[in-house]
Amino acid sequence: MNPKIANKIADAVIYILVAVVVIILALLIGFILITGVPHISWHFLTSVSQAFAAGGGIRDQLFNSIYLLILTLIISFPIALGSGIYLAEYAPKNWFTNLIQTAIEVLSSLPSIIVGLFCYLLFVIKLQLGFSILSGAIALTFFNLPLLTRNIQESLESVPDLQREAGASLGLSRWKTITGIIFPIAIPGIITGIILSAGRVFGEAAALIYTAGESAPVINYGDFNPFNTASFLNPMRPAETLAVHIWKVNTEGVTPDASAISSGSSAVLIIVILIFNLGAHYIGKRLYAKMTASK
Repeated sequence: MNPKIANKIADAVIYILVAVVVIILALLIGFILITGVPHISWHFLTSVSQAFAAGGGIRDQLFNSIYLLILTLIISFPIALGSGIYLAEYAPKNWFTNLIQTAIEVLSSLPSIIVGLFCYLLFVIKLQLGFSILSGAIALTFFNLPLLTRNIQESLESVPDLQREAGASLGLSRWKTITGIIFPIAIPGIITGIILSAGRVFGEAAALIYTAGESAPVINYGDFNPFNTASFLNPMRPAETLAVHIWKVNTEGVTPDASAISSGSSAVLIIVILIFNLGAHYIGKRLYAKMTASK
């Protein structure tokens, strides 16, 4: 076959495959938004959910999802950052490093229901943390760690060695080179990892059923003492998230407007994820520009 014709065919196939992916994604998001946005209102976002009556909202479930995401990132990001820096910059290429890499890949492939049951037995039952946001955040850390660690490692490794050599030629220590030169360049990739992990936190349901629970007790948004049972900041209270709420409404919901609640909740979930993604990209670009003095 003529090389030019073969090249055109290859280009056409690639464009078609990319178009298929974009169309599937657009149809999926479009269907969720079209069917769910009409059910979103201020009352829907700011009222508590109802078990039997119609007209319930998702106020507590939405807050619980965001709070759980913040706690999960607080726990998982420092661990993943340290692990990623070690694997990218310090770890020697030997069997032990390969063992760590394999363990990370195995951990990332574990089914969420298995992780949920493990965390239920260990944290909820054995350590008596109960169904709580903290138990849920620890369970989600198991999902986040492999993804974040691998992403941070690859982001750091993608920085050209020329940057490291430049740091060494200036007399900088390895740590100073990493924190002052390598890390700022890798920020966009690290932000991408945070976004991907956040999407999983927002959408995870199976593991949270066994750790954070399916109930959403009434909480007081004016109580800022995290040790009070009714405080919205208390990490030891049960917390039904938005994804769990969608699952619960579709499987056990007896409210007359269960379908509308499910559609509206799904649309809110997609919108929150999109806002988080765009916000994280914006913050990442600002940080990158500030730390590298680039425009």
